[in-house]
Amino acid sequence: MRCNRLLGASLVEHNLIRLEHLEAANERMLELMAGGGGKQVSLLSILLHEIKAIEEEKLLTHQLEEHGLGLIELRDLEWPDDFKEGLDLDACWSTWTVPFDREDEVHYLASAYYLSPPVRQFWEQRLRGIVVWYGTYMASIHEFLEHLGQERMKLASPAAAKN
Repeated sequence: MRCNRLLGASLVEHNLIRLEHLEAANERMLELMAGGGGKQVSLLSILLHEIKAIEEEKLLTHQLEEHGLGLIELRDLEWPDDFKEGLDLDACWSTWTVPFDREDEVHYLASAYYLSPPVRQFWEQRLRGIVVWYGTYMASIHEFLEHLGQERMKLASPAAAKN
């Protein structure tokens, strides 16, 4: 909830959305959460797809130009099995961020929520090293996390245990 709230404040501060859009999105997010919307409830998704207060391209361009982020498409990456096994899906879902590579003490993260200070703080404290941030599309994160979650469920199923 904090990640969403402070992302919204940051979007307003950077003049990417108007305050009334944020207020409407916050109300909608609370409705969805009360209805059991689950881990995929996202303020940014509401702003992008329901309220249409901002275009994702504009948000990514802002992050590239104003914050020096790179841009990455998670679908284009090859994921080593040991790297995927270690990912905390709950942390990734709640922060809309996915670590995608590591070289020594340098960690590479793709995030749709880079503008949320608690997201950056969470990952920087958790990883304890140099963090290189990349912007990415929400759909890219969603597809990757859904796919990985399904892979894990298949591996955990009784049929998979017999094999």
